[in-house]
Amino acid sequence: MNPKNHSSSPSCRWGILGAAFIARKNWQSIRDAGNATLVALASRDIAKAQAFIDECQAQVPHAVKPEALGSYEALLARPDINAVYIPLPTGLRKEWVIRAARAGKHVLVEKPVGCIAADVAEMLDACEQHHVQFMDGVMFMHGRRLQQLRGVLDTEVGLIQHIATQFSFLAADDFAHTNIRAHGALEPLGCLGDLGWYCLRFTLWAMGENAPLSVTGRIHAETQQSADAPPVPLAFSGTLNFAGGVSASYYCSFIAQHAQWAIVSGSKGLLQVSDFVLPFFGKETRYSLTRSEFVVNGCQVDFHEGRHIAQIEEPSSNAPGSQESALFAEFSKLVLTGQRDSAWPRISLLTQQVLDACLRSSHCGSATVEVGF
Repeated sequence: MNPKNHSSSPSCRWGILGAAFIARKNWQSIRDAGNATLVALASRDIAKAQAFIDECQAQVPHAVKPEALGSYEALLARPDINAVYIPLPTGLRKEWVIRAARAGKHVLVEKPVGCIAADVAEMLDACEQHHVQFMDGVMFMHGRRLQQLRGVLDTEVGLIQHIATQFSFLAADDFAHTNIRAHGALEPLGCLGDLGWYCLRFTLWAMGENAPLSVTGRIHAETQQSADAPPVPLAFSGTLNFAGGVSASYYCSFIAQHAQWAIVSGSKGLLQVSDFVLPFFGKETRYSLTRSEFVVNGCQVDFHEGRHIAQIEEPSSNAPGSQESALFAEFSKLVLTGQRDSAWPRISLLTQQVLDACLRSSHCGSATVEVGF
């Protein structure tokens, strides 16, 4: 079976490159996708790969226990694997995305996709040349809520005027000195890549994937784990300016309390999502649409909230029907049908290009950077 071509199997056969923490979450997502099978997981230390598999299998068992492999090369050489999920550090990602594409494997990669947009363009060129699907791991793009919100934006919010987002989590005290996400060589984009990527993606999605005209960025805090690695942002904010006077702002941070909200202000209504990245625990996702009103009666002025909360039957965290399992189901469907979707690599590259421009601005005193792509 050639993994590049249409597969006669009803299940897309997956391999995972690396034993990163987020791969634990997607261990279950692959199982619950309904059209996917996890065949193997590779690490440069086979004992680490086996321990990962044993621990995950004990909690979330697959029908057939995946195989542990002691090298990434061994996994890419497997003819029985159609697609690979790559959660390797950003600094290592480019090499293995390209090698996976050359091996004929469809590629689902964690975000940020690359260190710079030029690297991402190389990855996408390799995937295009070898006729394999590319997609990044932004899970909320595949959720039922986001699908419904498209119609809400178009009909209930009206003309978008401003978008505001925040994604932050309050990291442990030793995070800046010990965590890989603060390591300049492995994760050079820090909180901007790890968290800001989601803010930028939501904004670009809301704007119909149109690029901004200009951006600004500002680093509010940074850290440097070692003298031979560059400093990385711990807190970052930015603005985006779009055609028609539409503006957007975002804040991402490893040093602020947990938050992941998005607000879209329009001419007809205000859309609010309190958990746009990872839905709050439960069996439903929510959003609110607000049309507030001033009521004046002589000397009395009342402000009526006018807030409506909508609920969608959609489980959180990995379960069948969640955004996580939907991501792997969608990707597996593309592999099994042999129908590549160019929209996914296109939005990945745009997100990286906007991120790069924001970072350039932060290195130039937060000067406005015109976006010319």
